[in-house]
Amino acid sequence: MATLSPASGLSNLGPLAQLKAGRLPERLFRLLVGLGLYGLAIALMVKGAIGASPWDVFHLGLSLHLPVSFGVVMIITAVVVLLGWIPLRQMPGLGTVANSLLLGPFADIGLAMLGAPESLWLRIAYMLGGVVICAFATALYVGAQLGPGPRDGLMTGLSRRTGWSIRRVRTLIEVTVLVAGVLLGGVAGVGTVIFALGVGPLTQFFLRYLVVRLDEPGARAALPEEA
Repeated sequence: MATLSPASGLSNLGPLAQLKAGRLPERLFRLLVGLGLYGLAIALMVKGAIGASPWDVFHLGLSLHLPVSFGVVMIITAVVVLLGWIPLRQMPGLGTVANSLLLGPFADIGLAMLGAPESLWLRIAYMLGGVVICAFATALYVGAQLGPGPRDGLMTGLSRRTGWSIRRVRTLIEVTVLVAGVLLGGVAGVGTVIFALGVGPLTQFFLRYLVVRLDEPGARAALPEEA
């Protein structure tokens, strides 16, 4: 996830304030569409088989050792990560819960619908399409301003508690889950590197156009370390 500036239009609101900030039907629609597209993006990168995101390398590795689907592994991981929010005093929003429960099933649906490409050019197209769609989907559901995903909330919570920069915390988390995923049998590749380098700038670009502007008097622009 990209580090966001105050100009991004994101507001720092609590869970209840998020629901009262207006334009709720539109924001719920954006949240659900964003999560659906995110699931498709994950499926594209997994089916492309030339490197998924660090978290999905971990999910793939873990799925080799559990008698459940890839999507169920994502849900289990999300719940465990949410438990890590407790000592960080993070408060989940509706978007956090939706991300935790729906992203895995959306990924499973995408994996079931997509065939495995045989040619290298099509695998590259799957991977690049996955990165772009993931950035668009992230901007769409984050821009709905209904709470961060569990993994993003862990990142921002650790940053606040430790005083470390978002970049440092994000790097530490993603390197940790990537190494763990590879040790579990997940496969990293060039797609993993392209995702790591490209998804942040692309998400920042799409956020310019996809953030729902809130007029809530109590809202304030998110600081870079909070976004």
